[in-house]
Amino acid sequence: MLPEHTDVLVVGAGPTGLAVAVTLAGHGVRATVIDRLASPPVTSRAAVVHAGTLEVLDRIGVAAPLVTRGLSATRFTVRDRDRVLLTIPFDRLPSRYPYALMVSQAETEAVLADRLAALGGRVLRPYQLTGLALDDAGATARFAGGETVRARWVVGADGMHSAVREPAGIDFGGPADPGESFLLADARLDSALPRDQTVLFLAPQGPLVWAPLPDGVVRLVAAVADAPRDPDAARFQALLDERGPARRPDRLTELLWTSRFRVHHRIAGAYRAGPVLLAGDAAHVHSPAGGQGMNLGLRDAVALGDALAAVLDGRPATLLDGYAAARRPLAEEVLGFSAGLTRLTTLPPAGRLLRDLLLRTASRLPPARQRLAVRLAGFEPGPGAMPHRTAGAHPAHPAVPA
Repeated sequence: MLPEHTDVLVVGAGPTGLAVAVTLAGHGVRATVIDRLASPPVTSRAAVVHAGTLEVLDRIGVAAPLVTRGLSATRFTVRDRDRVLLTIPFDRLPSRYPYALMVSQAETEAVLADRLAALGGRVLRPYQLTGLALDDAGATARFAGGETVRARWVVGADGMHSAVREPAGIDFGGPADPGESFLLADARLDSALPRDQTVLFLAPQGPLVWAPLPDGVVRLVAAVADAPRDPDAARFQALLDERGPARRPDRLTELLWTSRFRVHHRIAGAYRAGPVLLAGDAAHVHSPAGGQGMNLGLRDAVALGDALAAVLDGRPATLLDGYAAARRPLAEEVLGFSAGLTRLTTLPPAGRLLRDLLLRTASRLPPARQRLAVRLAGFEPGPGAMPHRTAGAHPAHPAVPA
């Protein structure tokens, strides 16, 4: 049953919404978290948590249990079939987590939900938000079935098609038409590729990502001209044959799950409208290149949770304007970075030779490789994102200036 009143209503129990609630709970604030789904999804698109994000999650007690469920990839390689064009090592990152943690989004959500439960919180399901009325003192949320909740603050963490963003009057700017289509699968493969690395294959037909997951699973992501609704094993085998290793080709032995999606590049016009605050995909969506989307959302969530807790503790509400002012430029930068990576992987034939030459040159320059590793790892300036923080530390409102 929904409460009549709450200080914070979090709409959406994906990684971002859960991380907001966990952060608040660590400060002694119990949020009301609702989700429209009757149960958490068991499949997911996001498959990597980067070192910079793990450093932030360490502050809320989530990094250590998450690491036990994942697989450490210590490098990222770019290939043209069997020819390595670029290797980006993560083992020299300035972090206690010198790797990319390969783990299903479903596992990330499960760890966050366990942490929330340990702090006395839970997710209320299924509740579909149908309306939101804002005023100077907060908001009244309406749900299917007629129930209402009066909230001082409402966090929209409900994804690209946010039910919170539109009634708050926040635009979601970007191209009207979606970009390139992609196929995605989790599969088991007979493969000679090392499982301590993620591989981006560049091919004339388009890019193919090969990413190891625990339990012998591999995540495959491929750009295609027109993604079918229900791709079969033969389709993914064909993609491996035309884009993957040539001398020792991969053989798909079991197809576990498939999906398709189109790339969108959008960012909210504002992250705050009165009592409404946005985070994660409700605030920004972009290409999956570089695995930045969920990571940026998780870092949004901890920053927002810290700021909200400070305001509820008596600090001025303008701190939430500071959250919005700080996070939106970071999203703009990530959108530009991921869009650039996408363009790099889908160049027309005339530009591929120069691209490959530049990649091979960068691979021979250790400073260039290190800069790329740090950029992919998602370290952000300011407190709360600095490496080598004491494990489990959660100082009071560390992201809020004194």
